[in-house]
Amino acid sequence: MSVTPVKNSSLSKKDQVAGMFNNIARRYDFLNHLLSLGVDHYWRWRTISIMKKENPKLILDVATGTGALALSAVKLNPDKIFGVDISEDMLAIGRAKIKAKKLTEKIELFEGDSENLIFSNDKFDAVMVAFGVRNFENLLKGLQEFHRVLKPGKMAFVLEFSHPENKIIKSVYRFYSSRILPVLGKKISKNETAYQYLHDSVEAFPSGDDFLNILKQAGFRETKSTSLTFGVVTVYTGRK
Repeated sequence: MSVTPVKNSSLSKKDQVAGMFNNIARRYDFLNHLLSLGVDHYWRWRTISIMKKENPKLILDVATGTGALALSAVKLNPDKIFGVDISEDMLAIGRAKIKAKKLTEKIELFEGDSENLIFSNDKFDAVMVAFGVRNFENLLKGLQEFHRVLKPGKMAFVLEFSHPENKIIKSVYRFYSSRILPVLGKKISKNETAYQYLHDSVEAFPSGDDFLNILKQAGFRETKSTSLTFGVVTVYTGRK
């Protein structure tokens, strides 16, 4: 069953997700840092470190949000980074950050649907996404779009929350994500459902080998997972 931000809503998951992120955009970066205890910086750094050996020159950042992963990827010295997201309010914050860092020639953000990408076939040297694929209405279709826009032989990089295997870590993490995170998130973001949805969507999302199998269904080979922070998050990779 698909997990949506608002239960019993007549809106599609895609429309609900766009509305949710528009609503919390102003507080999103602050909450990311606070609720992850600052570890989100490390997660993005590790993802970019894994990408480094591929030396991508044209990069697509899917579900770019406020552009955090795109900005992290600048250290790879690509020719250009394109970002796409369905939330215009998140993109507005991302564009302001890019402008402040004088990177408007390097990074360009577009409003668009991650499951129906506006780009041509075989265009990018790398496709990356951080904490976005859980929000896809059709996960397989979204990953197939990654595959379509990648050049042959190039790779996709997916950073996503996962399920820790260690029983103690899993217990502590579930307590935090189910009891503390939704309360703090609701109080600070002023959004009734966003951080409960975060917990619910992580719980329902296929992780580990289950996600690798979906990558393979989407056409990827050489699929691999790299667990970070005791399995709280995972970087998945696959080659076209």
